[in-house]
Amino acid sequence: MVNKRRGSRKRMYMKMVSSSLIRRASRLIIAVLAIAIGATILSGLVTIYYDIPEQLGREFRSYGANLIILPRGESKITREVMNSLRSLIGTGKIVGMTPYRYQTVKINEQPYIIAGTDLSQAEKNSPFWYIEGEWGNVMIGREIADTLNLRVGDTFTVQGVKYGEQAEASRQDLSAEENQRRDSARQNFARKFTVKGIVTTGGAEEGFIFADIDELDKLIGDTFRADVIECSIVADADELSALCSRIENEIPELQPRAVRRLTQSQDIVLGKLKALVLIVTVVVLIITMISVYTTMTAMVAERRREIALKKALGAENKLVISELLGEGVLLGLLGGTAGVFLGFEFAQRVSLNVFGRAINFQWSLIPVTIAVFIAITVLASIIPVHKVMEIHPAIVLKGE
Repeated sequence: MVNKRRGSRKRMYMKMVSSSLIRRASRLIIAVLAIAIGATILSGLVTIYYDIPEQLGREFRSYGANLIILPRGESKITREVMNSLRSLIGTGKIVGMTPYRYQTVKINEQPYIIAGTDLSQAEKNSPFWYIEGEWGNVMIGREIADTLNLRVGDTFTVQGVKYGEQAEASRQDLSAEENQRRDSARQNFARKFTVKGIVTTGGAEEGFIFADIDELDKLIGDTFRADVIECSIVADADELSALCSRIENEIPELQPRAVRRLTQSQDIVLGKLKALVLIVTVVVLIITMISVYTTMTAMVAERRREIALKKALGAENKLVISELLGEGVLLGLLGGTAGVFLGFEFAQRVSLNVFGRAINFQWSLIPVTIAVFIAITVLASIIPVHKVMEIHPAIVLKGE
């Protein structure tokens, strides 16, 4: 019996709240729109706020690598060590990992440097390179192209030294006799290349020939041995510093060097963007509270006679206040729910237009946003609803 009474009271309460709002549909729409707009901006900004570090980090990667890996001592970086490095960093954090091996060759009896690399990774690491032609094996720098009068599609002959099987051993690990035998095993080679692309960067890259590192290894008769690895990592300054320490401790063959100026610039821009998002969020919440406060004040003023009649019939202040606060909660629920999904669409449009990349929906924002705007609505309703206690039935019903 008690449970039935409680259930009937709850149903009656919900009916009173909903019918009261329906009778004032115009004010209901205005209030819900105000809350929905606020929730849209808030949820959209929060979505962008959590997605900014990755988005901005990937944007900054277009300015080049932020982590340089060098071998310790005079050794080279083997493929096994590079694979260990990749596993340590984590593939999800890597935008590009580009090994480079430098070898001196001759073209028309003049010395040039050929850089063996992974061209697919180099494209990810250095999207700012301007390529006349296409990314492919082989590309030459603009300086070399102008010196040799080469264009895309032209061929040129590279001459160099092939070491044979002895090249598989590091020179410093060999005895004098073995080094002499290695030197005698050297053979001259000549190889024709076709220019697939011409690299223009305004930097030192314009003085290199770029080829696939595996092809270069075959050409000189050696196995994979990189002189340096350029890494483009999605990480802020603290994460990059911690990563360098891990690499030094876990892979002693390597010396990591963070490009701090690039990472610090990223952190400065990221910090300012986050501050801007925070300021806009606070302003939106304040404006939403003012709008709800104004709406609830008008609703209480309109219903003075209705409230006075209820109190004259025996309704306590507590009951009337709970009804008005219930209306505020319902407004916050409707506006907050609409704002969550509109906010994701807003954030999606911003991300696509600014970063050219879609974002993922944050499901945790649904209960958080709704709870925040219910709380804001209730807080904004406290002062107007408190005025209910000042309404005296006899005075109001007399028309005074």
